[in-house]
Amino acid sequence: MARLARLTLPGLPHQVILRGNNGQAVFVDDADRQAFLAVLAQYLPEHGMELHAWLLLPQAVHLLLTPRSADALSAFMQAIGRKYTRQFNQRHGRSGTLWEGRFRSTVLQAERYLVPCMVNMDTMPVRLGLVAEPQDHAWSSHAHHIGRQVDRLITPHPVYWQLGNTPFAREVAYARQVAEGLSEREVQALSQATQQGWLLGDAAFVDAWQPKVDRRLTRRAAGRPPKVPGRVKTPAN
Repeated sequence: MARLARLTLPGLPHQVILRGNNGQAVFVDDADRQAFLAVLAQYLPEHGMELHAWLLLPQAVHLLLTPRSADALSAFMQAIGRKYTRQFNQRHGRSGTLWEGRFRSTVLQAERYLVPCMVNMDTMPVRLGLVAEPQDHAWSSHAHHIGRQVDRLITPHPVYWQLGNTPFAREVAYARQVAEGLSEREVQALSQATQQGWLLGDAAFVDAWQPKVDRRLTRRAAGRPPKVPGRVKTPAN
C-alpha cells in the first residue's frame, strides 16, 4: 500500500517528531544540544516557521510549529536535519545518516489540542524516567512557558495567550495544566496521530477541512471502503 502524502496545512499548528536512525542518540552532550538550537534559530525565520514549543530527548526531537506555506515544513525539516547532521558528524568524527528517513507529524486543532500537546511534551521526560519533575529537564521550552526564563525561539500561539490576561496569569495557568498532566487517552491520541499522519481534531474540524485537501484526514473504519466513482488517488511524496 502506498503511503499517504504528508499532510501540511498552512496556518495550523503541527506536532513534529524527528528520531535518531535505529534509535541512536542524536545528542551526546550539551554542546550538541546548543548546536541544534542554534540551527533552529537560523532556519525558523528563513522558512517562515513559528515555533510554539520544543523538546530535546536523547534519541529524538519534538517540535510544535506553525508553517506559513504548504511547502515550508518539509523544507525546514530537511534544512535543520542536514545542517545538524553535518555538524554532529564533524564534531564526533563519524559519517552517514543520523535521522530516520522520514519525520513524523500531525496537524492539530489548536483550540482543542495545542495546550495538551505542549503539556504532553513537557511531561514526557518524566514519563520516560529522565527526571522527577518537568522543570528538571533543561532542554525544553517548559521554563519559558512557566516564566522561569525567556526563550527567543518561541512565538506564543494565540491559544496560549488565552490562558490568562497577563503573562503571570498565563504562566500560572499553564503550570497548573502541566501539574495536572494528561489522561492516557489524550497521550495516545497525540502519539497515534503523529505517528500515522492524521489530522487531530473534533468531527466538525475534520469535516471542515476534508473538502480542502486531496487525501483522507483520519483513519478509515474497519472493513473495505466503498467505491467512489471518479475518485483519483493521491500519490505519496
